[in-house]
Amino acid sequence: TFFGSVALLNNTRQIAEVNIASSSTYSERLLPSIHFMLQVNVLGIKDVEGFAVAAGPGSFTGIRIGLSTIKSLSFASGKPVAPVSSLEALALKLKNERGNLVCPLIDAKKGQIYAALFDSRGKRLKEMISQGVYSPDYFFSLLPSRKIISFIGNGVLVYKDRIIRYCRDRARFSSRSFFIAKEVGLLGYEILKKNKGLKGDQIQPFYFRKSQAEENY
Repeated sequence: TFFGSVALLNNTRQIAEVNIASSSTYSERLLPSIHFMLQVNVLGIKDVEGFAVAAGPGSFTGIRIGLSTIKSLSFASGKPVAPVSSLEALALKLKNERGNLVCPLIDAKKGQIYAALFDSRGKRLKEMISQGVYSPDYFFSLLPSRKIISFIGNGVLVYKDRIIRYCRDRARFSSRSFFIAKEVGLLGYEILKKNKGLKGDQIQPFYFRKSQAEENY
C-alpha cells in the first residue's frame, strides 16, 4: 500500500519508527528509512539480533521489495527472520480497544479483498475466519450477526458503504493509522524468542493468489 514503515524494538519496547505515506516506489524510501533509524540510535545493521517482515498479503511489488531487502540484511548479518502476516499485524493495532472482534481489510484490487476475522481476547489473536483473498460480498456475508466488529485497513476506505450495508450499527471503524512496523516487530519477536526464525533464503511470501503475470502465463 502507500503506507510504508520500519521500526526498531528492544524486545517489546519500541525505540524508533519511521512512517511514510507516499505513492513513490517503496524501494526508494525503505533503505533510507532503515539507515536513518539506525543512524539516530547510533547502531549498525550488525547490532540487530533478528528481523521481522510483513510477508503479505499485499501488493506483489511491495511484498517483493520488503522480502528482498530483509533477505539481503539477513544474509549479510547472519541473523534470523520472522515472517509475519500483514493482516494479523493490522488486527494487533486494535487488540486493546473495545470490542472483541477485529477485521483487517486490505484492498486486493480486481474487486477483491485480503481479509480475516480475529478474536482479540486472550494473549494472542485467534483467527475466526481464515486469512485469504475474498470477494467483498462473500466475506461480509460470513461475518457473525449481532456482534460488534472493529474494521481497519485500506480496504475499509474502498468498501465502507458495503460494510455498513451488511453490519449496520455493529460496525466500528478505527481511526488508527495503517502503519504496521511496530506490530510486525511485536509479532516477529514472539517467533524469534522461540528460536523459530528462518534464514533469509527460507522466507516465502503470503500471496493468497497468483500474480497477474502468472495468471496471464
